Amino acid sequence: MAQNPPDLRPDLSNPRLERDLGTVRPGRKQPTIGMVSLGCPKALVDSERILTRLRAEGYGISPDYSGADAVIVNTCGFLDSAKAESLDAIGEALTENGRVIVTGCLGAEPDYITGAHPRVLAVTGPHQYEQVLDAVHAAVPPDPDPFVDLLPARGVSLTPHHYSYLKISEGCNHKCKFCIIPDMRGRLQSRPAKAVMREAEKLVEAGVRELLVISQDTSAYGTDWKDREVKAPILDLARELGTLGAWVRLHYVYPYPHVRELIPHMADPASGLLPYLDIPFQHAHPDTLRRMARPAAAARTLDEIAAWRRDCPDITLRSTFIVGYPGETEEEFQTLLDWLDEAQLDRVGCFQYENVEGARSNALPDHVPDPVKQERWERFMEKAQAISAERLEAKVGKRMQVIVDSVDEEAATCRTMGDAPEIDGHLYIDDNFADLSAGQLVEVEVDEAGDYDLWARRL
Repeated sequence: MAQNPPDLRPDLSNPRLERDLGTVRPGRKQPTIGMVSLGCPKALVDSERILTRLRAEGYGISPDYSGADAVIVNTCGFLDSAKAESLDAIGEALTENGRVIVTGCLGAEPDYITGAHPRVLAVTGPHQYEQVLDAVHAAVPPDPDPFVDLLPARGVSLTPHHYSYLKISEGCNHKCKFCIIPDMRGRLQSRPAKAVMREAEKLVEAGVRELLVISQDTSAYGTDWKDREVKAPILDLARELGTLGAWVRLHYVYPYPHVRELIPHMADPASGLLPYLDIPFQHAHPDTLRRMARPAAAARTLDEIAAWRRDCPDITLRSTFIVGYPGETEEEFQTLLDWLDEAQLDRVGCFQYENVEGARSNALPDHVPDPVKQERWERFMEKAQAISAERLEAKVGKRMQVIVDSVDEEAATCRTMGDAPEIDGHLYIDDNFADLSAGQLVEVEVDEAGDYDLWARRL
């Protein structure tokens, strides 16, 4: 259960009073729950909400199996490999602790879980917070004590204190053939803007310096509201978030036409909206995109990218792609490589296609052999690495503001405005860094570049 190291867990305090305040029962043992959180940042937010609710009810949070009265495993079920990892994590928790509650995306298939692990105490689906709490209450009754059970101002967090994920919606209205997320999490359900802003304000007040905005389709935020007054509520929300004094980074942004209206704000350093877009392009060949049931407009996408860079020259573009999708020919794959050459994306991730139980893509003809998928993945990553190295080399000599993530004996590990935590690169300060601390904003000048990382000196 080492997914979230103790030094990144401000929620791990298990307060004990050494003196009797009259209402505190001597020798009281606080009930404790462990958590294993798998999958994407959206699942991590679900884990944080569950733990926050449990802390408010008097439960302590255990960093290991032996100290927990029960363990919650928040699973991922997007790919077959993720399902296997989830089953392994459940098995490990059962072996080490024995009292396990399963939730998350794979929880949408309870028979699949209980077939492999019949001893689990309960199985709930994604974002079913009340059902998870009911299962915990049944397994480990709460024992609240208001004199002892203190809830952190920002709630329970599984990320470092200086950044936090901010989930603005659930579900998705897209019908991509390779994806079962709409089946697991339902159609788009946007959170009220006031609720999002209240959460964001509390996070910033508690010391968060960077808000990572996430959803399945961030640019579609609010379009499920029938009585909305504006066509694209994400525009107003992004502007409002930018007024809080923290960095605001947008993830999972589909390139709808209204996205271009965000770009001038990203170009304004005073807006708080980072010049960063994380866009799931997935592929570039129109035939492959049609088989995926994705918008087949790769050429127009290049025009959009050019327009974004014209209006915001410092913008960082990140995306993910799938190689080896059923029916992908060598010609289609070469089109993807050529498109990547033109697009010159700054940050790129790539996955080899694999079947997911329940996905419509499973039934497509002409599945690509595994050796071919591996060979294409290697060619793709070689191309992406060369592009990354070239674009980072162009930053040598530039001055910029960075945020410190951690400091050890060798260097301060930082991120630029173009680096999201855990998925992008780093910037290292290896001289005059001893007085720095996590969450600090620092002005630097870049003096060296690698394939994915930068090195810089403080100004």
